[in-house]
Amino acid sequence: MGEFRIKRVYAEPADSDGLRVLVDRLWPRGLSKERAALDHWQKAISPSDALRKEFHAGALSFEAFAARYRDELKGNTAVAELLGLAAGAEVVTLLFGAKDEEENHAVVLKEFLSN
Repeated sequence: MGEFRIKRVYAEPADSDGLRVLVDRLWPRGLSKERAALDHWQKAISPSDALRKEFHAGALSFEAFAARYRDELKGNTAVAELLGLAAGAEVVTLLFGAKDEEENHAVVLKEFLSN
């Protein structure tokens, strides 16, 4: 298995992205399917609606959100599915729509998958 990277789905697609996987539960606002240039959309690997809403409402610190999301990932069958998709790829780019590129679920997911 290759390297996991993260990138905003709104950024221009590049050949170096390798396998492009959207890891958001909701489709990114204002983005066409053509412009997104996805290989896969893994809705089920994103945080639960309850956790996502709590974090976006400001009720959780990023650290608390990350810890709860990691707990969700431990029991999520979508992780094995994503690892299976990634098995033959040199690079897998996890795409996300969040404006904050430092504190979002894709950062936590990349770290989780890389360990």
